[in-house]
Parts: sequence; C-alpha cells; structure tokens
Amino acid sequence: MTKAQNSKQYDLEDRTLEFAKQVRDFIRKLNRTLANIEDGKQLIRSSGSIGANYIEANEALSKKDFVMRIKICRKEAKESRYWLRLLNIDDKKEIEQERNVLENEVCELTHIFGAIITKSE
Repeated sequence: MTKAQNSKQYDLEDRTLEFAKQVRDFIRKLNRTLANIEDGKQLIRSSGSIGANYIEANEALSKKDFVMRIKICRKEAKESRYWLRLLNIDDKKEIEQERNVLENEVCELTHIFGAIITKSE
C-alpha cells in the first residue's frame, strides 16, 4: 500500500517527531502563567521522549530491550496526554480544538505502542 493509497500510513519515527513539534508550537500559543510554564515543560519533555525512546527501541540489542523501550514510549505518551489535559487554555475555542487534535494523536500513539507490545511479547 502506498502513501497515496493510505494517507494515514506513517513512519512512526516521523510521526512521533511531528507530534513533538506540534506540541512545541501549541505551547507557544498558551498564556504564560506559572502553571502553564511548568506543565508545558513537562509536556515538552514527555512528548519528545516518545520519539527518542522509539528510536532507541529500533536500535535495541534484544527483544526484551525492544519491548521495554516500547513500553517507555507508551508510558511517555500517556504522560503527555496527562500534561495536555492540565494546561489552562482560558476557554479559547481555537486552542481547545488544537489541544483535542493533539490529545487524539497521543491516544492513537498510545494504542499503536500497546499493539506493538502485544505482538512482541
């Protein structure tokens, strides 16, 4: 199946990188309150960690190491969703919509990593 046939077909490394970039763009749009700054830092860390750990999983020395790295990817994805939900958006519809898109993407990533774990164990 080519990318033209399935526009949702992604290289997971590229997809996790794009998610981390979108998170950073999103955070720049938020009001700079103390809570948003601190929660935003946490979100930046966890969103970037998803892709970094996926790259490490692909370089794993054993199947056990691979599964552990993928579990870390899933954990970081869940954590990213948590931080996304904590951010204060002051009832701004456009920002709320963008957060929903990011939340949906991180949920999809969580499910993908869960499926990889299930198939690998």
